[in-house]
Parts: sequence; structure tokens; C-alpha cells
Amino acid sequence: MRPGEAQSEIFAPGLFKGRVALVTGGGTGLGKATALELARCGARVLIAGRRTEVLEAAVGETEAALADNPDAGGMDWIAADVRDRSSSEQLVRAALERHGRLDVLVNNAGGQYFTPAELIATKGWRAVWRLNVEGMLNMSEAAFAGAFGPAGAGVAVNVTLSPHHGMPGMAHSGAARATVEALTRELAERWLHAGVTVSAVAAGHFDTEVLAKYPASVRAGASRTPPIGRLGLAQEHAWLVALLASPLGRCFNGSTVTLDGARDNWFGPWPPPGLADDSGAVPVEERKARA
Repeated sequence: MRPGEAQSEIFAPGLFKGRVALVTGGGTGLGKATALELARCGARVLIAGRRTEVLEAAVGETEAALADNPDAGGMDWIAADVRDRSSSEQLVRAALERHGRLDVLVNNAGGQYFTPAELIATKGWRAVWRLNVEGMLNMSEAAFAGAFGPAGAGVAVNVTLSPHHGMPGMAHSGAARATVEALTRELAERWLHAGVTVSAVAAGHFDTEVLAKYPASVRAGASRTPPIGRLGLAQEHAWLVALLASPLGRCFNGSTVTLDGARDNWFGPWPPPGLADDSGAVPVEERKARA
């Protein structure tokens, strides 16, 4: 989050004016950046999570960042656990009670831990599955039943992870996120008749506080992995989510859009061993000058 930048850098003022968005896991990282961007564009945003102090701090930061934006929608928070179906239903009811409607759901809440596949205990596998898969499904079905269905419209954006070619050290998360992408396609088809759009974002490595929890070697290698040569910016992720929540997002119904600096196309240090010269630069082929 970059306080002081009250206006969106790429979207028109008031794009989401009069609309209400709910962002799970909205107190930190990509969720917080997404909530801020939606609020910048005029949406009234409700962020949810399990830690009240984190949510309160995020709302305070957002209010400060949007102080000079007359088109901003604002933000409030509610503590909830999306792993619990009744808690998810209460989240949707809270949005309706406070703001009278719910137009956009961003299923951002998720998590995993770094460990070899052979050391994943049943309890750990279940914990990752409940948060990433059941949490998304609880929220999506609660939103459809309580807000989207009767209104005949609504947008759900599910946040998953890249790459799609395996996740060494995070097999439990890779399996869970693949399931979310499959459910994204399923729900998009199931709710098409009601005018509901369901899409997903497969995120790569982003420069957020979340990286701090991983081993030092993992953090050190994160920026070397994508060919783009750097970590993603949280704001870039927020822009994509906002795009999918906009009217153009209906064209992406059922799709998963990957935003990872091309990491999905290459896993390993970039440039690969043997391609770079002694200075670390990729050599340029000498071409004959044309006559």
C-alpha cells in the first residue's frame, strides 16, 4: 500500500461507485492492496479476517490514503472465519445489513506452509484444504444464495497461486489451488443463468509482508525465479482483480488469469545456467549488417 496515492493509476474515477465489495483476507498483503484499489474506484469495501487488530489497522491506513479522493467509497471491517459455513453466511448478511447489497466478492483468504511433500501430516493437509478450498466455496455459495442470486448479478474473483507445473515444498497448496481453479470453471457454468461471473487470478511471487514467513533461502530465490527479474507489486495484482470485477470481467467468466512475471513458463533461476556470460548478462547474438 502506498499512502497518499488517493486515485487509481489506471481506472476511471467512480468505476465502482454505488457498488459493495467484500474482500476476505483483506487485512494484509494482496488482499489489503485489492481492497484499497476497489475503494479508490468508488466501491464500499468490507474486509474480513480473523485478527481484529490487523483489520482495524488496514482500515485506518486506507482512510488516510483516500483522504484526498472525493470519489472513494471507503472501507470497514468484520472479523470472521471463512472455514466455517455459518461464519461465511454471517459475512454476507453483514454486507447486506450495513450497505444494502453485495456486488463483488474477492476470495483472497488463503495460506500454506513450506515443507517437503513426504512430511505433510494429515492435520496440515486438512488445514490448507479447509482454508483455501472450503473457505472459497463457503463464501461463494453464501454470496450466491444471500446476495448474488436474488439480484441476478454479481462477481466472484478467486485468488489462487502460480505455477501450474508443480509446487515443490508446497504440494498441499498446489493441490488445493488447482481445485479452486476447477471450481471456478464449475461455478461459472452453474451460475451463468443468474448473470453471475466467476473468475480467478493465479498469483506469482509478490513483494508483500507475507514473504517474511518463508525460509531465507526461499525468499532469496523468489525474485530470481520469474523471467521478469523481480517480485510483483501488490498494486499490479490489485489492478487485475479490479479489471475482473469491472464490466469487462464478464468476458473472463470461468477463466484463470495468471499474473506471475512469466514464472509459469519457467521455474528456476533466470537466466538459466549456461545462458548468461561471466558478468551474469544474457549475450546478444551478433548479426551481420545489411547492405
